[in-house]
Amino acid sequence: MPHKKRACDLTTQDRADIIRQLHFGTGLSEQLLARLARVSAAVDVRRRRFVYRADDPADALYVIARGRVKLCRIETVTLREAVIDILPTGALFGESALYGTGTREKCAVAYENLRLLRIPVEEFQGGMAEHRELYDYTFRLLGQRLAHVERRVEAFALDAIPVRLEKLLAELSEQYGVSDGDDVLIDLALPHREIASLVGSTRESITVRLNAMRRAGIIDFVDRKILIKRREALA
Repeated sequence: MPHKKRACDLTTQDRADIIRQLHFGTGLSEQLLARLARVSAAVDVRRRRFVYRADDPADALYVIARGRVKLCRIETVTLREAVIDILPTGALFGESALYGTGTREKCAVAYENLRLLRIPVEEFQGGMAEHRELYDYTFRLLGQRLAHVERRVEAFALDAIPVRLEKLLAELSEQYGVSDGDDVLIDLALPHREIASLVGSTRESITVRLNAMRRAGIIDFVDRKILIKRREALA
């Protein structure tokens, strides 16, 4: 099985099988799957290690075969981190290589142990030019991420921090939620400082607010994860 092999031991067929099973591979033709598998390289990245840093060459796109990736910006002087998003298995990222200045503006960090497929940007662009389904998928992805950013900007401008937090929990419950009867467990162990970064607050304020929501019976904590008990109470 591909997931039991080391990244360097994966064959072209193994890589094709991985792509076929991921969200990214849904709707791609066998011809395109074979092409992407042939030109891609599998890479394993340990938890908390960088996939790339700001100012690294933007020369490839990545597909998450296993694990999750944190996208962030790190302030060069203070090293303060602003979390932009956390991407799940199956996601494509690094798309700035298609339209950027040639270098990365953000950092990508392994949120947990990762297996990635790295696709050189020129090969990906060639696939977009020759296969309409990849072209369409990529532009849908760019549109969805732009809309996500616009919603975040709107929330920062219009919503108080408690509302931003509730909206984030609702979003995470949809993206990472696992049903447990009437409850939904967000299957992602997010430290309070990273939640604070996502909503533009401080760790202390987020801790106070989460504890208040727990006392109100809206959420609970299970093994460092958040359990949503009253989904209707979220914004």
